[in-house]
Amino acid sequence: MSANSNGTESLAEARNVSKTFVRDEHELVVLRDVSLAVHPGEIVAVLGPSGCGKSTLLRILVGLIPPTAGDVLCHGAPLRGIHPGAAIVFQNFALYPWLTVAENVRVGLHRKGLMEAEETQRIAHAIDLVGLEGFEEAYPKELSGGMKQRVGIARALVGGPELLCMDEPFSALDVLTAESLRSEVYGLWARGDLGLRSMILITHLIEEAVFLGDRIVIMGTNPGSVRETIPNPLPHPREYRDPAFLALVDEIHAVITQIHLPDERRRLPEPRAQLEPFPNAQVAEVFGLLEVLHDQGGAANLFALGNRFRIDIGHVILIVKAAELFELVDTPKQEVRLTPIGRELVAGDANARKRIIHTRLLAIPTFRYLVDRLQHAAEMRLPADIVEEELAMHVPTEPTEQLFETIVRWGRYGELLGYDPETREVYLDVESTVAPATGAPA
Repeated sequence: MSANSNGTESLAEARNVSKTFVRDEHELVVLRDVSLAVHPGEIVAVLGPSGCGKSTLLRILVGLIPPTAGDVLCHGAPLRGIHPGAAIVFQNFALYPWLTVAENVRVGLHRKGLMEAEETQRIAHAIDLVGLEGFEEAYPKELSGGMKQRVGIARALVGGPELLCMDEPFSALDVLTAESLRSEVYGLWARGDLGLRSMILITHLIEEAVFLGDRIVIMGTNPGSVRETIPNPLPHPREYRDPAFLALVDEIHAVITQIHLPDERRRLPEPRAQLEPFPNAQVAEVFGLLEVLHDQGGAANLFALGNRFRIDIGHVILIVKAAELFELVDTPKQEVRLTPIGRELVAGDANARKRIIHTRLLAIPTFRYLVDRLQHAAEMRLPADIVEEELAMHVPTEPTEQLFETIVRWGRYGELLGYDPETREVYLDVESTVAPATGAPA
């Protein structure tokens, strides 16, 4: 039997598990030699970037898919079929659109063999737990994203599971809804009267892992494997701004850095700029906006600009936000105005414009962060995969590939960053002097 240091039997365990998929006659190794045990009384957070096999590992643990090699145990015995005490909350809600809230929750009682009265009582209790009273007869199309995920949580809890598995349950929600629901899930766990004995959280957010996890399992990629396990000693309830919380976040970030850059000295990072969203706007679009504003006396109405450009107002706002991030424009109410820096850029030649953008890039937190990372990397170069993984973990609400391309595009123009498409490496442009003009901005 498998037990922890206290002799307690594990609820679910993977021993030396590997998983290979065959696609187009090619083998794809997703997991290799992964071992993980979940014990009573703990929340295990499995942390790693997209593509590291986190969700595959979860499905193997509960018996939804078999491993290619290795053993899966339930209470110390080989798992046969689906784990009888596990329930899953999925990332994409996984609700039946033709069923009401109550009917979707009832799915969690499939094959339980309960009398109708007990079913009805359990469903009502589960719906009450997640705060959806009054929506029993509503259909998924009538619900917000947060309400849909509450239905998923109620469906998972209605059967009285001992092990609650959550596969990135908050990633499809807006930031505020995710934060609220994350706290509610912890509140359900802390009640102690729902029969829950353990939880597994799959996530790519360090802060989320530290907020919920009692044990944080860090996975690496290509193929997926457990690289390090970190106990979380912080007492509940945890506060994001608590110095001990921030210190653990930084420690885990340093561990992830060590995993990907083993030659880099492991250290707790000093206070650093954070990666943030960056508007997906082209250099030429921002410069075109400035030229139009200059031609109109330095200011224009935002919606009038949309009509002038004949493009979607949402994209006009992205262009304006990018210009504002560089402090090239101000946006009082619905007006867009050139700043002194913006006027200087419009009046300058190609080299002057590059110098202005170079200086402004260094004032933007995302670029300061990358410059700091590159300065501490071997030969001031980083694989694109590492940069993309950092973007995915720190800016999960933005499409990673698109954000990476936008950052590289602006970094190249401002002669701050370089990118080698053959080696797929981002590097620091140490010779940051502006070369003679070679043409219009891309």
